[in-house]
Amino acid sequence: MPERLPNCLSEAFLPHPPAAMGVAVSGGSDSMALLHLLCEFCAAKHIRLQAVTVDHCLRPEAAGEAAHVAQVCANIGVPHDTLVWDAWRGEGNLQNAARHGRYQAMASWAKERGIDTIATGHTADDQAETVLMRLARRSGVDGLSAMSGRTLRDGITWVRPLLRTRREVLRSYLTHRGIHWVEDPSNKDARYDRIKARNAMEHLAPLGIDAEALGEVAENMETARRALEWHTFLAAKHLVTLDAGAVLFNEAELNLQPVEVQRRLMIKAINWVTQGYYAPRRGALANLWAALSDGQAATMNGCHIRRIGSRIWVFRELNAVRNLDTATGGLWDGRWSLTAHHPNAQDADLRVRALGLEGLEQCTDWRITGRPHVMLQSTPGVWRGDTLVAAPLAGCAQNWHAELVEDQDTFFASLLSH
Repeated sequence: MPERLPNCLSEAFLPHPPAAMGVAVSGGSDSMALLHLLCEFCAAKHIRLQAVTVDHCLRPEAAGEAAHVAQVCANIGVPHDTLVWDAWRGEGNLQNAARHGRYQAMASWAKERGIDTIATGHTADDQAETVLMRLARRSGVDGLSAMSGRTLRDGITWVRPLLRTRREVLRSYLTHRGIHWVEDPSNKDARYDRIKARNAMEHLAPLGIDAEALGEVAENMETARRALEWHTFLAAKHLVTLDAGAVLFNEAELNLQPVEVQRRLMIKAINWVTQGYYAPRRGALANLWAALSDGQAATMNGCHIRRIGSRIWVFRELNAVRNLDTATGGLWDGRWSLTAHHPNAQDADLRVRALGLEGLEQCTDWRITGRPHVMLQSTPGVWRGDTLVAAPLAGCAQNWHAELVEDQDTFFASLLSH
């Protein structure tokens, strides 16, 4: 076994390893090598290991490949599950949709099993290809820092312990141990950008642009990204306040920050309000800033953004939640929990919906909250039919309480995570 491989796992998971870990295994060489390496590592460290494969139902061979992984796992004593993702409807970007669906499916799988960490088999070759693709998209610091060794997403910590390891090293390890892996034919399909980037590496090598060089670029950008995140975090502590699920910027203080810090703060505000993950496009953000400069309101990704007094408010757009209807015991908009102070105040006829203009007109004391009329319309209320029973955020509590699943500490912490 190459000496470096066990060290990769130790560096990724020690000195505080998780009690349980998932490993994503497609059957390809990278994930198959990771599976066997983790099997030995977890056994030595007394970590409960479980494997998962996602069948995207896009190739007829995929089911057989998942079955092969299941048999390998059975042979080495690792519990295995196959998840099916069949949500592709032929619209949008297939690879992006499949990746997003894969991560969501695996995150749900892990939570059901008490697992908070999943390892994936991304390699130095994957990192280099990602940097090239993001160069083509004219990415900034975040994009060129490419993949991090550890990322928090969908409530799961995703770890890439082999990110500095070349694919050829892993294949040598597998060959030496007589372990078979699956060759995905799409890995040779030049219609995909990743394969184009992979093929381009051969022509860039004479310039010294190889996997190692591009990996070093990604690490340099990662260092720069972390510095920017820290500065953004410190700035937020001075100029951001949170109120009723909205993010408020002190406009004067915000304007004193570098443009890149302003951009990061706005992205984090929008994603925190909407529970989004991806940043809006730079062009869309430029249009947003232009609208604010002209004194206009703007909407983006389900958020309403406008200047009110000396502050810029970022809150949920009414149209994004107008049709949401949940029981009082559930989560409304995925972030609000409404509960009665007296349990007997609840009944099956009560529903949680956005206030809207109709609901706010039934809240005669909404002004005492100090919150804008337009912002309160997208906050949750308790309804019985067309009659508003309670609106805790609009001065009409009626013995009901509205609580965010993610508090302000979560917002500020998010400024320091990728």
